[in-house]
Amino acid sequence: MTPAPNPLAPDWLLLPTDANELAPGLWPASASRNGTGELVLGGVTATALAAEFGTPLYVIDEADARASAAEMLAVFQAEFARIGTSAKVYYAGKAFLSTEVVRWMIAAGLNIDVCSGGELAVALAGGADPARLGFHGNNKSLAELDQATRVGVGTIVIDSEVEIGRVAEAAARNGRVQNVRLRVNSGVHAHTHDFLATSHEDQKFGIVLTDAPRLVALIRAEPALNFVGLHCHIGSQIFGADGFAESAARLLDVHAALLADGPIPELNLGGGFGIAYTSADEPTPLRELAVALADIVAAECTRLNIPVPVVAFEPGRVIIGRAGVSLYRVGTTKAVDVSGNPRLYVSVDGGMSDNVRPALYGADYAVRLADRRSSSAPVLVRIAGKHCESGDIVVDSDYLPGDVTPGDLLAVPATGAYCWALSNNYNYQGRAPVVAVLNGSARMLVRGETIADLLARDTGVRSPADGATPTEGTLTEGTL
Repeated sequence: MTPAPNPLAPDWLLLPTDANELAPGLWPASASRNGTGELVLGGVTATALAAEFGTPLYVIDEADARASAAEMLAVFQAEFARIGTSAKVYYAGKAFLSTEVVRWMIAAGLNIDVCSGGELAVALAGGADPARLGFHGNNKSLAELDQATRVGVGTIVIDSEVEIGRVAEAAARNGRVQNVRLRVNSGVHAHTHDFLATSHEDQKFGIVLTDAPRLVALIRAEPALNFVGLHCHIGSQIFGADGFAESAARLLDVHAALLADGPIPELNLGGGFGIAYTSADEPTPLRELAVALADIVAAECTRLNIPVPVVAFEPGRVIIGRAGVSLYRVGTTKAVDVSGNPRLYVSVDGGMSDNVRPALYGADYAVRLADRRSSSAPVLVRIAGKHCESGDIVVDSDYLPGDVTPGDLLAVPATGAYCWALSNNYNYQGRAPVVAVLNGSARMLVRGETIADLLARDTGVRSPADGATPTEGTLTEGTL
């Protein structure tokens, strides 16, 4: 007999008929269960991955990430070619960046967007042509600007008036004429679902849209700068095209006025395309987005009687998010009673150090057993981390088979974006390793940290030569 839904579950969470099922859209395309019920990713079982690399563990399905990048570029190029222009796609490295991921994105034809000197260094180490890089950030240091102009970064996004002189000085010092965009706030802040709002200029990024003509004139007056277009980012995890369409219309009004004083080859509409984190999420298909955005750009350019610019986008999550799965080992379980309703707390060996998004944003995730299939009836669970914080929750609400027990292996899907990138050492937990799976094999992308790695940064740790008790045997036992 199938149990009734738990009243503690959120309204969107449906009681599954099979708590082993991998909901479509949440997992990498290769995800499946084998004959013994083990989760298989890229042809490798979760059990084998955990045995070789330990847990917590980030797993990236390489084929899924590459395919998502190629699809993004193909559909946007096709739809913008339809309206007589072209599209550029920059992979937003802040979602997840490693040298191998840089190589995947470049091979797929994408450019790379970076927003710090560290991300720039990773992109260059991954073999990216500097001309295919965009550099973001609201507080780029003088050293970062010098490095970016010296190596020949393709485009720098100017975020404030003070940066105009700074970028110009760095470019002149390095003998370059630097392509720049100007980041503006269109007044559309899509993640509030208030697409027509006009009062969202109170933020750290960009400048007020009405200030754009004055700042563009300052940019154009600098011999070392070449203005290539406006840039706007309206939010993150956006479903639907309405917010992008409204923002594009507002930007093109200003774009048209700026054409009176010189050519503007491009318009950058940013990123923020959403993905599914739970079975309740219904993200907009990429082709549907591309069609809608191309149509609105074409219609607005016709209305304004201006040439259609090259349109650029900066997706990150939609490319790498679904490709990632996190593996955890169950440590303890604890049944609690909430006003007569049961909830099972399942504690794992990671938490807010490897996925801080639930604590930061109240983000929801799903979870499944990864090392076996179970016929037990589903129970409502909350997946808790091991950190000394009550808010250390990895999955707030989902259903797992009722026989989930210490030692089980769990998998949380859609963790490819903003999980490793935001990972931390809270409670002196080492950051987890990242591995790629492809065609039945796995390889390390980013190694995990050991206790020895963490102590190596502490200047108070004495070596045996200083007369301290040797600690090597307790400092390097595996990856945390």
